[in-house]
Amino acid sequence: MGIYLNPGNSGFAGILNDLYIDKTGLIALINNSVETPGRLTCISRPRRFGKSFAAQMLCAYYDRTCDSSDLFRDKIISRDQSYQQHLNQYNVIYVDMTYVKTFTDSYKTLASYLSGKITEELMASCPELAVSNELPATMIRAVELTGTKFIMIIDEWDAPIRENPSVQQEYLEFLRTLFKSSQTTAKIFAAAYMTGILPVKKDGRQSAISDFREYTMVTPRKFGEYVGFTEEEVRWLCERGNTDFLAMKQWYDGYSFRDVGSVYNPNSVMQAVDNGTFDSYWTETSAAESLMGYISMGYAGLTRVIAELIGGMEVRVNTNGFANDLVTFKGRDDVLTLLVHLGYLAYDECAKTVRIPNEEIRLEFSKSVRETDHAETIRRVVESDRLIRDTIHLREEAVSEQIQKIHSEETTPLHYNKEDSLRSVIKLAYYTYKDYYLQWEELPAGEGCADIVYLPRRDSDFPVLVIELKWNQTAEGAIGQIKKKHYPKAVEAYGGEILLVGINYDKGSRTHTCRIERYRIE
Repeated sequence: MGIYLNPGNSGFAGILNDLYIDKTGLIALINNSVETPGRLTCISRPRRFGKSFAAQMLCAYYDRTCDSSDLFRDKIISRDQSYQQHLNQYNVIYVDMTYVKTFTDSYKTLASYLSGKITEELMASCPELAVSNELPATMIRAVELTGTKFIMIIDEWDAPIRENPSVQQEYLEFLRTLFKSSQTTAKIFAAAYMTGILPVKKDGRQSAISDFREYTMVTPRKFGEYVGFTEEEVRWLCERGNTDFLAMKQWYDGYSFRDVGSVYNPNSVMQAVDNGTFDSYWTETSAAESLMGYISMGYAGLTRVIAELIGGMEVRVNTNGFANDLVTFKGRDDVLTLLVHLGYLAYDECAKTVRIPNEEIRLEFSKSVRETDHAETIRRVVESDRLIRDTIHLREEAVSEQIQKIHSEETTPLHYNKEDSLRSVIKLAYYTYKDYYLQWEELPAGEGCADIVYLPRRDSDFPVLVIELKWNQTAEGAIGQIKKKHYPKAVEAYGGEILLVGINYDKGSRTHTCRIERYRIE
């Protein structure tokens, strides 16, 4: 058992000692790729989404120097027809790129270090091995002598590119020596699995390691259910941990993939269950991944887009031009695409739009927006805060003026004279609501659904806001509908004061009117 060659199954055994969600079905997908043209797999996910857990699971399953049958006996993979065929049948090379940083002068000597260490461990396990000055040639000779191919697992493959961009070219050349030639790859590897935050680096228009099949936060395809916890899995955890599922959904749901549905951040869900507290567990792992740095970039339209996202809107994005690194940006679409890969935004593959996925990430955006020195963003924050204060103090004219100002400024993206634009205007105008409220749209209430409801946080003494929108009618009529259909009944139990807010947009004059009343509980 070595550090890089056949590291054993102790890592996965330790994972099983804690509350474990069975994700061993992923092994069957990798088994299906063994000894096929699709043997090279790269899966990218945000930090804290279980990348290392999956890598250690694969090590335990494939490593021929240990017996992992007890670890997998009652797991999903044990019911797959490929289970026995591949269990502990290969030499595994496992490299955690974050681990080797310390030994390689921040990755400057990475290629020579790994070549030397892997060769050293191969020699120890196979003394008759003739060593070449090229690692692939040494590995081919090892396969010939032992009759056993390798499964290579690279965890955090992109760490060198993220943390020291200056080594990028040499590092990619090292990977090319292993994986660029399909003939060499087939002689050495039964399969390879890479995982990281970023997809494979693009070199010009092509992938720098072209034979890898990629599964990303933009297009996870068949690996979608293994990106994080599914809704069924989270329900099970909530039942077991006596945790409020609806609160869990509000805080950590929001990523969604075709044929899978909702997907949750595993780390945040487990922390909430363990701690009994819903909070932002989105901790920074690298200064290079600072949200504030990206949303402060000066690309045309980025400030407005960030404001729309924080306001709860979805924004169209073109993900095709992204270079898969943290430094090469050509415009706002590249920034938004990076935020998808980092987990700060959720991507809708069908609509080609992005949105802030959940409460946890909205808190991160809110914090970052207030820390940035971007003048336009600060102006929007100040105006939104003032609008909230004007609303709760029943300053109807001031509210009307600010909503009209936002509507006028956003004429093009919000299609001024389209009925659905008024809802977007309201969400954009109140976009700092997360500091004080939770937002609900189309909340079932009384005899219908309230357009927008802002429920104050438990630590806030702000009133509930029940907002009804009208188009070419009257603000008074909006208030009348709230009362007639008994919308406030849905939030009476929430406690505290309730304000009814009616907003109308007159298409002919392009003006807004507002009426605000205190709701009297009978």
